[in-house]
Amino acid sequence: MDVRFQQLRLDPQGATPLYQQLASQLERAIEAGAWEAGEALPSERNLAESLAVSRITARKALDRLAELGLIRRSHGSGTFITPRLNQSLTRLVSFTEMLTQRGFTPRSHWLSRRLSSPSAEEGMRLGLGADARVARLRRLRLADDVVMAVEESCLPTAVLPDPMAVETSLYAVLEAAGKPVARALQHVTAINADAELAGLAEVPEGQALLKVTRLGYLGDGTPAELTVTYCRTDYYDFMVELTR
Repeated sequence: MDVRFQQLRLDPQGATPLYQQLASQLERAIEAGAWEAGEALPSERNLAESLAVSRITARKALDRLAELGLIRRSHGSGTFITPRLNQSLTRLVSFTEMLTQRGFTPRSHWLSRRLSSPSAEEGMRLGLGADARVARLRRLRLADDVVMAVEESCLPTAVLPDPMAVETSLYAVLEAAGKPVARALQHVTAINADAELAGLAEVPEGQALLKVTRLGYLGDGTPAELTVTYCRTDYYDFMVELTR
């Protein structure tokens, strides 16, 4: 038996149902890092045999973990630990950097990369004139092939003249061009996914998403980037440290 399962202690005589005991202990172990993101869990049958519980108990425990977003089931492949991000709200870091630092493989599924005219709100927030042009990027952000967020970015062409130059990290392209984002303001709110967003994020329609609006500035204070990211709440956490 896997040593990690040997550490689980189930009490058949306890008042709490066995599946709840199992789900709670597995949840704590996963949160503590006992399993790596993307690592496979045993099948229901193997889990039940290893812990001497019924398959129904094992199934209900795994169902609970799936509801919490801690595992994902892939038909024909198995059950895997989902990647989960805890992003600081006090440090400016790109999605690609954040994933790489945590051992995930970042990937973008591009929906569109094009030049267009800014909307009235985009023009106002980026300080653009009526005849300005912007680079517009829309993509799915993935970690180990799991959709984490839907991202829409708008940048003046003076900052990003060619949207096709961005393959993975927008910030890396800007830094290479000598126009890095030096600081940013972020606004975080909650929304319910409409049909289109739900389909892109692979969540049920109406599920809560975190909407993160970021306005980034160059070192001289010039507005350079307006990005709206719709983050899945089952994979994404935001953290801020408070001191007194």
